[in-house]
Amino acid sequence: MANPNSSKAALYGGLLANVGIAVSKFVAAYFTRSSAMLSEGIHSLVDSGNAILLLYGMGRSQRPADARHPFGHSKELYFWGLIVAVLIFSIGGGMSFYEGIKHIEHPEPLTDPLWNYLVLGISIGFEGWALYLAVKALYQMPGAREAGFWTTLRSSRDPAVFASVLENLAAVVGLAVALLGVYFGHLLNNPFLDGAASIVIGVILMLVAVFLVARTRALLVGEGVDEQTLATLARITEQDPAVEAQARTPLTMYLGPDDVILALDVKFRRGISAGEVEQAIDRLQDRIRAEYPEFRRIFIEAHSVSARERATV
Repeated sequence: MANPNSSKAALYGGLLANVGIAVSKFVAAYFTRSSAMLSEGIHSLVDSGNAILLLYGMGRSQRPADARHPFGHSKELYFWGLIVAVLIFSIGGGMSFYEGIKHIEHPEPLTDPLWNYLVLGISIGFEGWALYLAVKALYQMPGAREAGFWTTLRSSRDPAVFASVLENLAAVVGLAVALLGVYFGHLLNNPFLDGAASIVIGVILMLVAVFLVARTRALLVGEGVDEQTLATLARITEQDPAVEAQARTPLTMYLGPDDVILALDVKFRRGISAGEVEQAIDRLQDRIRAEYPEFRRIFIEAHSVSARERATV
């Protein structure tokens, strides 16, 4: 699980970078009439808003449980992650695509590209720094370095991390595309290339949004832990001297990046007393939480030694 402080650092870093970059891109687009630069300005503005929404979601997800929300508010972060994905697709990708089409249909002669090159160069530096912070937060997840970048990104349950990584990665790629569009547009005296670059940026943002929608949807509808974690849970359970076997596969669900609910159905050995069952349940909970601190709520249904006896804890 990524460190929450690292997640916030990645979001704040991206927010500071994108606010300044968005302003500079819009100024450059105004003076140079570059469609790709305008698209990049929209992209940075959307990224700034997305960082604010994710920070807002993180704050709301940490509110304590109450009578109406007995399991807490952890899923708030997944909801706002989904909103971010929709905004990236509709505003970021849609407007960039629209600006590119409009620029191709009604091309405007490009002026001195010096502003574009200056702003794009500065932007790549700041976006690269924001991407570094996001990737650093991603690699603080357990087993991230062994699993690799893409596997860790696909398996991350923290929208504050995987959304930041993808947004900043898309920003760096988009800046490179905008730079190529401006350069070749001037080199070949072809303003259509600038519009084409804007369309490519829009497509990149839409692809990122589709991934984010799919990932947050899986978490919102109740994704459980991976097979390796299930195997470890089985090992911990069956190694207890009071346990005969698991009655069924554990039921798990992510309520938030560091908040997982677990339901265990355990068959205990013959001849043990109710007191020994209670002690075994306490041991299992302690061992599971020592291995996986994110399992905040553990419910163990205990099948006693006799088919007629059944205790639920």
